[in-house]
Amino acid sequence: MFDLDKWQEIFNTIEKNKMRTFLTGFSVAWGIFMLIILQGAGVGLQKGTESQFRSSATNAIWIWNGQTSKAYKGSNSGRQIQMKNEDYDFLGTHIDGIDKISGRYNLWSGNIISYKKESGAYSIRGIHTDYQTVEMLTLVKGRFLNEHDQRYSRKCVLISKLVDEALFKHGEESVGKYVNINGVPFKVVGVFDDDDGRDDNMQVVYVALSAAQRVFGGGRNVNGIVVTVGDATAEEAIEIENEMKAKMAARHRFDPTDERALFFWNSVEEFTRFRKLFASISLFVWVIGIGTIIAGVVGVSNIMMIVVKDRTKEIGIRKALGATPRSIVSLVLQEAILITAFAGYIGLVLGVGLLELISDRIDTPFFRQPEVNITVAIGATALLVIAGALAGFIPAQRAASIKPIEALRDE
Repeated sequence: MFDLDKWQEIFNTIEKNKMRTFLTGFSVAWGIFMLIILQGAGVGLQKGTESQFRSSATNAIWIWNGQTSKAYKGSNSGRQIQMKNEDYDFLGTHIDGIDKISGRYNLWSGNIISYKKESGAYSIRGIHTDYQTVEMLTLVKGRFLNEHDQRYSRKCVLISKLVDEALFKHGEESVGKYVNINGVPFKVVGVFDDDDGRDDNMQVVYVALSAAQRVFGGGRNVNGIVVTVGDATAEEAIEIENEMKAKMAARHRFDPTDERALFFWNSVEEFTRFRKLFASISLFVWVIGIGTIIAGVVGVSNIMMIVVKDRTKEIGIRKALGATPRSIVSLVLQEAILITAFAGYIGLVLGVGLLELISDRIDTPFFRQPEVNITVAIGATALLVIAGALAGFIPAQRAASIKPIEALRDE
């Protein structure tokens, strides 16, 4: 049953020791607050970094042209390595484990794209059909480039939402219209968006790689090749990468150990490395947060020890008048739980409130939308209350074991 007299007594005790109670509660609230903030910051950092990976497939291996840095079988160093369409065909048929594959031919910024009186300078990227999966483009309207566009070198173009808004004013429909790319008409077949809002990708238009090579004088050259490796683990992706290196070295006659002849970037390996790093950061955050909470709990235990010592004579009188050890333990425990629960709740509210306040205001490439799992936050607070009860248990036992005669002699 609810004992009003006991709670009034607890509040009176707290009232008499305001500063001591405040400092103890502050240490508890600060522990929960810091745990919430650290957890939120860790999530924000993880989201930001993962978004940089997820702007393109996290199971991709990229290859770019390079220049040899080692002499090999009569060839001097400094030789340019230029990949061609044949390398794209070779990798697609001779390497096991490849899921998607695309070549890429780039014409960087400065290309004039116009429609009626509107124009702008954008980059042009010639690609195969699989590239849209690699780049994780979101189709807004129309369609992506397809195999027929590639096979017949169709002059079709996929434009970004930004280019669409710049060239087609007043809501004019862009799909099906022709734009001039460096003076050559291309039919707009679709409009894409980029969920991560990367400005560099929104300044790009995509055409079939065969059309880019034919129209803009690329011959059979490609600037890069990208493959995806399905659900391969980091170790399996490294094996696939090493096989690609060895076979490309044999095709282009360069030292397989030459890291500059062709540049490889394995996103599977890098993403796995970052996931391990963030797992370590998360563990570190928990260790720091729990350590801070433990310090608060120790503070609660200490203050309850002091409370018991200050009230020794009072407790002795209570026992002399018939108070049971259980009632004495209950009195001390309830005070400890009250301080811990109230302070923990304040820390929880302040921490979650601050994260909510800054969440939409922080959006950088490597840190975005810090937040905390509310279930974890409430669980941590509940755990703190239990710890506070345990912290008060030892002083409560000490109070219950006090003998009335010894207590009455206490000065």
